[in-house]
Amino acid sequence: MFTETAMAQASSPTAAPAVQQSPDPYQWLEEVQGERALAWVRERNAVSAKVLQSRPEYKGLRQDLAGVLNAKDRIPYVKRMGPWLYNLWQDEQNKRGLWRRTTLAEYQKAQPQWETVLDIDALGAAEKENWVYAGSSCLGPDYRRCLISLSRGGADAHVVREFDTQTKTFVSEQAFVLPEAKSSVDWMDANTVYVGTDFGPGSLTDSGYPRVIKRWQRGTPLSAATTVFEGEAQDVAAGVMVDHAPGYPRTLFSRALDFYNQASFLLQDGKLVKLDLPSDAQPHFWGDKLLIEPRSDWQVGPQKFSAGSLLLTDAAAFLRGERAQFQVLFAPTATRSLAGYTLTQKHLILNVSDQVASRLEEWSFTGATPTHRLIKAPFPGTLSLASLHDNELPQDELANNYLVNYADFLTPDTLYLAQAGSDERQALKSREPLFNAGGMKAEQFFATSRDGTRVPYFVVWPAGAKANGKNPTLLYGYGGFEASMQPGYSGGRGRAWLQRGGVFVLANIRGGGEFGPSWHQAAIKANKQRSYDDFIAVAEDLIKRKVTAPKHLGIMGGSNGGLLMGATFVQRPELFNAVVCQVPLLDMSRYHKLLAGASWMAEYGDPDKAEEWDFIRKYSPYQNVKKGVKYPKVLFTTSTRDDRVHPAHARKMAALMQAQGHDLLYFENIEGGHGGAADNEQRATLQAMEYAYLWQQLKR
Repeated sequence: MFTETAMAQASSPTAAPAVQQSPDPYQWLEEVQGERALAWVRERNAVSAKVLQSRPEYKGLRQDLAGVLNAKDRIPYVKRMGPWLYNLWQDEQNKRGLWRRTTLAEYQKAQPQWETVLDIDALGAAEKENWVYAGSSCLGPDYRRCLISLSRGGADAHVVREFDTQTKTFVSEQAFVLPEAKSSVDWMDANTVYVGTDFGPGSLTDSGYPRVIKRWQRGTPLSAATTVFEGEAQDVAAGVMVDHAPGYPRTLFSRALDFYNQASFLLQDGKLVKLDLPSDAQPHFWGDKLLIEPRSDWQVGPQKFSAGSLLLTDAAAFLRGERAQFQVLFAPTATRSLAGYTLTQKHLILNVSDQVASRLEEWSFTGATPTHRLIKAPFPGTLSLASLHDNELPQDELANNYLVNYADFLTPDTLYLAQAGSDERQALKSREPLFNAGGMKAEQFFATSRDGTRVPYFVVWPAGAKANGKNPTLLYGYGGFEASMQPGYSGGRGRAWLQRGGVFVLANIRGGGEFGPSWHQAAIKANKQRSYDDFIAVAEDLIKRKVTAPKHLGIMGGSNGGLLMGATFVQRPELFNAVVCQVPLLDMSRYHKLLAGASWMAEYGDPDKAEEWDFIRKYSPYQNVKKGVKYPKVLFTTSTRDDRVHPAHARKMAALMQAQGHDLLYFENIEGGHGGAADNEQRATLQAMEYAYLWQQLKR
């Protein structure tokens, strides 16, 4: 471990970073497939599985959770490609899934007829590979040819293979095929693709993503592809997006400078023209229009636009250098932010977050002057949108249709077919309740953080619960990367926790996106501690309100939320009696050297800079956990195949805490990727172990 002396020596800007001052005794656990490391993993897995799977609750929990995950009435969410709606369906018979399709007319039926396009389980069995479907890029307007990504065990790295959706076979002659890498591909035309992949030394960024984009012709080897765009090694990635919209074809290249900043270049007459925008502004071309989302306040001549706004201008005029005509389609307030938007042919639908509840607004461009109106929709709760308009079709009968999904903590999802220009909606699919919500209720409260900021959180009460300080309570949080935690329906949580008498709490802490970019930016880098202060404030408020007490309070979070778990239980161990720390970041001295970690330095800072390590080291869990302190018994979970957040974070933290004499549990799924599981069977097992642990720790 790193000594306080070593840390102090690195506080000088001229000193070597503190992280170099002392060797890490558990760095050998960073060797993902190392024999010694995997032997340690299997030993810990065996202990944890024996403890948790022998719990009296486990069998019933797993049965309930598997039933939810494999339920036949799940809504099959779809992506439109031409005349087809595509869906990936997983259940107990199709563990890795069926990539299938149907028409809208069929989809509107209670029991639509689906046509299987690719059986992932059968493919894996035939090829003796543990394939997981990882997405596809298909060429419109007929969408016959697709570049399908297949991952081994759920990792981010994947192979790419060309597939024919008409013959339902992989293309065998002169096909586009890429070996396993974190690749990106997009079609230029039927015989040409843009590809970013591992071309060899120097072709990847420090974060492990493509730095070079090449143009690859059918029938030629990948080695003959022509370089058309390059980023820098310190960038997160280089990318390309091809828009085949009739009348407005565009190719946009980008350098992701960090997680929140980019440089965009439009291909015009064979030349790359850099878009004159702030690096943190997100452009989106829409026919003859350009939409812009600035993430910081933007001064354009006499006009000033707020961070989190949505602006509209004429695309051609903007490219000519004109800046006079910007229309504000959305302006944030202290409590309202833009959660997203979707586009039809002539309408823009805004998804507005109002005190962490969704409202819809519509802009119509059918007339000479744009018009704005509110859309009547269910409230409060969470709405999500998806357009059905296919902008690659010259004529589109669904040009003004979109999908709306509604859910809240106690209301199952309902998917509607909506028509832009009206409030009419047809309920397409809805779920039967997965747990008995009778007598349950959800409330919103506010806690006061250390610096006086009001932090919202939701409490979902089981039937009959009273504020007596005795309720088993699960507090969930994330607090990073501008990701919003919104009310949603979870059958698994309902059956495994609420229906069994547990209280569920969702915290909307800074670092998230619930109130727009400013809410996120208030808790990054030197201010990251504010996320942890907010989460601690919610925990203290729960205890003050007698929702629960420390011996009945558990916390859960994954990825950046796993870092949140680690920081808060290390800082305030007396507040909690259970911690589920999922696929976490924990060693913040080396996170930027492990897998995709370098891409997150805009969030956390650079540990190799002494002045930034000085604030990181104060909360980094691996550097702050101590012998002799009474911590709650922690359950760490991760995945060997997670090639985004390195499993060594959880491995090393568990090994260190064990050596310090702390009691803990550790479980590492050998497959699963960053999601922790590769199929529903693995998910049910992992979740049942987590809930069995929570009931073991928190029950009265």
